Amino acid sequence: MSTTVKIFHPTKIANGTINLTGSKSISNRALIIQALCKTNFKIENLSNSADTQTLVKLLASDEKELNAGHAGTTYRFMTAYCAVTGRNTLLSGSERMHSRPIGELVDALKSLGADIEYADKVGFPPLLINAKNITGTCVTLKANISSQFITALLLVAPTLANGLEITLESEPVSRPYIEMTLRMMEYFGVIHSWEGLTIKIKPQEYIAKDYFVESDWSSASYLYAIAALANESDITINGLTDQALQGDSAISKMMVSFGIKSTFSDRSVRITKTNNSPVPFFEYNYISQPDIAQTMSVLGAGKGTSMLFSGLQTLAIKETDRTKALKNELRKYGVSFVKMPLRFAQKSEVQYYTQDGIATSNEDAIIETYDDHRMAMAFAPLSLVLPLKIKDKEVVKKSYPTYWQDLEQLGFEVETLDS
Repeated sequence: MSTTVKIFHPTKIANGTINLTGSKSISNRALIIQALCKTNFKIENLSNSADTQTLVKLLASDEKELNAGHAGTTYRFMTAYCAVTGRNTLLSGSERMHSRPIGELVDALKSLGADIEYADKVGFPPLLINAKNITGTCVTLKANISSQFITALLLVAPTLANGLEITLESEPVSRPYIEMTLRMMEYFGVIHSWEGLTIKIKPQEYIAKDYFVESDWSSASYLYAIAALANESDITINGLTDQALQGDSAISKMMVSFGIKSTFSDRSVRITKTNNSPVPFFEYNYISQPDIAQTMSVLGAGKGTSMLFSGLQTLAIKETDRTKALKNELRKYGVSFVKMPLRFAQKSEVQYYTQDGIATSNEDAIIETYDDHRMAMAFAPLSLVLPLKIKDKEVVKKSYPTYWQDLEQLGFEVETLDS
C-alpha cells in the first residue's frame, strides 16, 4: 500500500551539502560492460537506485525467469544481453512494463539472428529469449526510438562474432545518451566509428579498468529547482563535475536564467542564488534532456514563468505518459499545460507544448505520481511556494532512494500521512 507525503518548507531558505548517488544511466551501462568483460573490475559510486539494484540481481541470477519490474533501462539492456550471451530466458516486468513498446529492439535483434518470441502481446514484454549464435552484422533503426534501444545494441556489439553496423534513418533523439555509451565503451578499450548516420563497431574485447560513476545529473535537477524556488540558497552537491557524460548536466546552464550560479570544484558543484528577478518566459527543446522536462515545468509553475516546450516525444513511453501527467497535476494548481496543434508549429514534425499560470494553493489536492519517480521528485520543490501532498512516497526508490531525507537536510518538513 502506498503512502502519501505532506511536504513544506518553513523558512524558504535552502542550505546544505548533498551526497548524490551515482548516475543510474552510467551505472547500468557499466554493469553490462562488466558482465561482458572477461576480467572483473571495480565500480565505485554505483547507483543505489532500484533500477540499478534490479540489474545487479538479474545479472547475478541463475534463474530462467527474470523480472525487471518497472526498470525500463534494465529491461532493454537485459533483452540484448540475454540474446547475445546464449541465455535461455523469460524476461518479464511490471504491468506498466508490459505496456511499454519493445518491438523495435526485438526486430533489430531478430534481424541479426537472435531467437526471441513474444510471450503475450506482439511488440511488448514479456519475452522468451532462446540461445542462438548471432552472425548478422547490419541493422537499420528509426532515429525517433528510445536511445536505450540503440545503447542496448551498442553495448553488446563488440562481443558479436562479426561486430555491428547500426544505421539510423535520421538524426537520433536523445543523442547525448548514445554519445555517453560510446564514450564509456572507449574508456573500456572499445573503438568505433560514427560517420553520418552510421555507427560501426568491430569485434573486440572490453578491457577491465576500475571505474568511478559520476553522480546523477537528473537527480541534481531537483536540487537546482529547489535553489531557484527558495528565497535564498547555497547547496553543495558532491559527485558532479563540469566534464559530465550526462546530457542532463545542461541543467546548470539552463538555471542561469533563473538566477542560479554553479561553481565547480573537484567532484562537486556549489549552487547559489544570485537574484530573485522574475523570468517571464522560457523556451527549450528537451530532445536531448527529456528527463528534466518535468523539473522545468514545475519550476515554471512555481515562478509563474510562461514556458514553451519541444522535444517531448519520448515522454509518452516513459514510466507513464508524462505530458498527460503534467497536464493533469498542474491543472490542480491553476496552471495550464497544453499541446499545441501541429498547424501552429514552424515545421510540421515539431510538436510544441505551452505552459501558463502561477501555482496557487489547493489544500484538497493530492499529486498523483502514476508509478513515476520523476513526478514525485519534480513536484516536491514546489512546496517552497505552497504546501503539497504527494502520493506514493516510495516511488522515488526507482532512481533516488534518499530523496526525502536529502530534502529534510535542506530544511523541508516531510510528514508521512495515512493512505
